[in-house]
Amino acid sequence: MASKAQLYFRDQRGHFLLSNESFKALTEPLNYEGEDRKVGFELEFSGLTLSQTIDVMQRVLPGELVSVSKAEQKIEVDGLGSFKVEIDWDYLKRKAKAEGGDKSAWVRELGSLAENLVPIEIVCPPLTLEQCEQLLTLTDALREAGAKGTDESWIAAYGVHINPEVPSLDANVLLRYLQAFSLLQWWLVEAHRVDTTRKLSPYIDKYPEAYIRLLVNQHEVTQKQLIDDYLKHNATRNRALDMLPLFAFLDEEKVIGAVDDKKIKARPTFHYRLPNCQLEHPDWQLTEPWKVWWVVDALANDQQALDYWKQAFIDAERPLIGVSEKHWKERLEQWLKDREWL
Repeated sequence: MASKAQLYFRDQRGHFLLSNESFKALTEPLNYEGEDRKVGFELEFSGLTLSQTIDVMQRVLPGELVSVSKAEQKIEVDGLGSFKVEIDWDYLKRKAKAEGGDKSAWVRELGSLAENLVPIEIVCPPLTLEQCEQLLTLTDALREAGAKGTDESWIAAYGVHINPEVPSLDANVLLRYLQAFSLLQWWLVEAHRVDTTRKLSPYIDKYPEAYIRLLVNQHEVTQKQLIDDYLKHNATRNRALDMLPLFAFLDEEKVIGAVDDKKIKARPTFHYRLPNCQLEHPDWQLTEPWKVWWVVDALANDQQALDYWKQAFIDAERPLIGVSEKHWKERLEQWLKDREWL
């Protein structure tokens, strides 16, 4: 149940919205250590410089400012943790550190140029859902200051990343989440109204159908098998649900051996990359993409429903052409409405 009474409706653009500003509670509320599950959000946007973004954040979530470089700043907020604000350009971040931060005029000039070409990214610390409600004030303030998200650029494909803590490190629990996501992934693209630019980008590719067929036929797995199967079909960060950070937390040597990418940060969370970032829309909030992710979490923790949809996928398989995406999405949509999960 959610912590507050909530009703769902679609706006004129077809987006799912909450009737109040609240994050729907997870069906499994505790993490693998028995504490409240937390979630980290990452927001990519343009329209503001790094310094303007810092100014907005300091007004809403005041804290100690720590300068890392021209391209990176941190705000240490009491009771919440460390918020990282950066120009999302790896080359500039590396040069800024190598050149001694703000001391290099060349780096300062490059940074000023980059602020007009590449997005700003805010990486929030892991927060409880109650703490996440403070982010709603932040996104409102960013919007009022001129921040613009996905619709602003047909090149950058700005998005929101959601990093929910896992409820367990048990391989069979994680298998359920992979099964739930894979069965829902076509519907999820529709539910989020994923921008065309982001669909065409390589960053949020869906799991291949061969991997879905493998998952839906599995009942129990070892950790080794779970990770090996994933790496065989998804040896890349560019997945809508990127499991590499979690699997690196479990077996870093195996993951790095298969995907040598310094951006992989080991942590006990899912890394969900699918949602748009629509800061410029006054009717948009982080509760919207969270509500859609919640469906994945709910299905993963409903074994009877999960078994039903696994068998349904197997039964819907057609020789050579696979499962009809259109019919599958329509069937799922109606079922989710009947369950009042929407």
